[in-house]
Amino acid sequence: MESYVLKNGVKIPKIGFGTWKLKEGEEAYQSVLHALKVGYRHIDTAQVYGNEASVGRAIKDSDIPREEIFLTTKIWNDKHSYSLAKQAVEESMQKLQVDYLDLLLIHWPNPVHLRKDKAWMQANQEVWQLMEELYQAGKLKSIGVSNFMVHHLAALLPHTKVKPMVNQVLLAPGTTQDDLVNFCRQHDMLLEAYSPLGSGSLFEQEQVKEIAQKYNKSVAQLALRWSLDKGFLPLPKSKTPANIESNLAIFDFELDPEDRKKLDLLEGLKTQSDPDQVDF
Repeated sequence: MESYVLKNGVKIPKIGFGTWKLKEGEEAYQSVLHALKVGYRHIDTAQVYGNEASVGRAIKDSDIPREEIFLTTKIWNDKHSYSLAKQAVEESMQKLQVDYLDLLLIHWPNPVHLRKDKAWMQANQEVWQLMEELYQAGKLKSIGVSNFMVHHLAALLPHTKVKPMVNQVLLAPGTTQDDLVNFCRQHDMLLEAYSPLGSGSLFEQEQVKEIAQKYNKSVAQLALRWSLDKGFLPLPKSKTPANIESNLAIFDFELDPEDRKKLDLLEGLKTQSDPDQVDF
């Protein structure tokens, strides 16, 4: 498995296994266990997914040494204070059966209950302070954010001692978020791409099918390779063993610049939800 290197020197595998919407219990457990069996070494979960216990059980039962697995979880919107976040991280580690996390993210920058008088700004600073302390204590190997747009990052950065190393956002063919990507790169943040396959309509576009056929790859593999060629870290999710395996088969080709550009310019696909407008 190839890796990126975060700005603090921590290696992070270039593709992660996403677990959003994988149900707690056998579905999440078997999916993560199979992903680890076929070669994934990067697992991405979150408190709100409700499947941390199953993810942790799969990691433990895989018999893969803990230090060989890069594990991410995220602090949910109802834990946006120093004390609540501290409690939440302890609970996550218990469920995951680990004594450290490779990456912890603030899941959303602006929860609906913190929008009055921009209370989200102070809340993010409190949560980040806790994350910095846990990072310095070795409980977190790296720290970052998710769904943060430029103005959210600009509000947080002046109040940080340790800068965010990652921003996880929606990135896929047709959804390039260029201004945000450029800002993050100026501040040495790796971009993780959730929903890297876009919406289902990606699989129906003739142009995309033709490009995939050119490389003798599936549309999903084409989209994931696009992420890598852009310098993003894709987080595909599946509960289907064959798809879990095929999503790894993306390291033996690269896209021609003109094909990458065609995928950049696709229209009508899924876009990033506005963090300032979501109802949670």
